[in-house]
Amino acid sequence: MYYIYVLKNNNGKHYLGSCENLEVRLERHNQNSVRSTKNKGPFKLIYKEEFSTRTEARKRESCIKKHKSIKYFLKQIENNLTLSSSLV
Repeated sequence: MYYIYVLKNNNGKHYLGSCENLEVRLERHNQNSVRSTKNKGPFKLIYKEEFSTRTEARKRESCIKKHKSIKYFLKQIENNLTLSSSLV
């Protein structure tokens, strides 16, 4: 399986990425082994989506990065979840 994920640090900053093994990737972020997030953690996983291929995950990651911001994307997700649960 492949994933796209959103991490959040204690300062409220978000990071969006994709990977094959989410547990290992989160551990690497928190060990300062990822250049783009080095010394910016610790991070908590706040969102993930699962895909069967790397190509699908990368396309979704690219699509999300075209949004105004990750916060905008997360707000859209939150609104959709609220709408869905009100229909149940």
